[in-house]
Amino acid sequence: MASADDAVNGFTRLEMYSENLAGTVDAYDRHVFLCYGSHVSWPPRVEASDADPLPKRLAASFKARKNDIAVKTKITVCEAREEAGFSDGDVLIFPEMIKYRGLEESNIDSFFEDVLINGKPWTAGVPEVLSGSHVYVCAHASRDVRCGVCGPVLINKLNEEIELRGLKDQISVTACSHIGGHKYAGNVIIYSPGADGKIMGHWYGYVTPDDVSELLDKHIAKGEVIQRLLRGQMGPPVAEVKGEDDQKVANGEDTTSKENALGCCQGVNGVSCCRSASVEQNNGIGEAPEAHKRRGIKICSNWPVLQQRDILTAVGVVGAVAVVAVAYKLYRRAG
Repeated sequence: MASADDAVNGFTRLEMYSENLAGTVDAYDRHVFLCYGSHVSWPPRVEASDADPLPKRLAASFKARKNDIAVKTKITVCEAREEAGFSDGDVLIFPEMIKYRGLEESNIDSFFEDVLINGKPWTAGVPEVLSGSHVYVCAHASRDVRCGVCGPVLINKLNEEIELRGLKDQISVTACSHIGGHKYAGNVIIYSPGADGKIMGHWYGYVTPDDVSELLDKHIAKGEVIQRLLRGQMGPPVAEVKGEDDQKVANGEDTTSKENALGCCQGVNGVSCCRSASVEQNNGIGEAPEAHKRRGIKICSNWPVLQQRDILTAVGVVGAVAVVAVAYKLYRRAG
């Protein structure tokens, strides 16, 4: 990235850290993502584009039926990535952790009526269970240059760090369309189980590549909310969120202790911030094991995938899908 572009639209622009982020996201209780196309080809307003009838029809239906939906709901377009198992017309629903396939213009009305308004299984689809943690990064370049500059860089950095930790099967990273507040780019949304297994959704702003390790090792692995970057969340207002008390000054300089930065921590989402010696060497830390012992640095392999929070989440999600399946059968019989 050119330094001039970075200074105007990237991570060193003057507006970075200039505003208080807390409360810049309205409260909501459900987030629906429509998988559609690629972030590089979305028009500025994909939800209003005649060339993109599916998101346009979905947005129009949401506007028309919004008052009929009892649960506060947000709808966002995200990239359809075949390599991650997401195709055009797939619908992802949080916090239910449910995926429906095959949304088309012709069945949008039944989707709204069944799922979003009446809370029933969709008669035109079968629910599939989502697992792990899901990270969405706004990369809607045609809508805002800042997200077009910052978003792809963050996505690449996230995938790089996830690869280093061996967590590709546990964390999904996807580009999404406009989510509001592009002046807070990089904008990141994380849906991940909390310490009690309940799926939580947190919106972060002013995120830079330097923050990626912290999001993975603290937020996803340990369930710690990064308060200095927090814009809002799913559920209660941001003022009620309890998380670590980050000691960072306004310009983003970290003043917290780095004593345990390379320590081994147990992740509550089946994710560990432990790194192997080879990973540390790749990061420019090539000391011998004896040197690590002298400095008190622990090196260990990743913790088992199923930690307590994963088990709680799996039980909850499977139970929810079972209820949906039973309700679906009863509904079909009644029909």
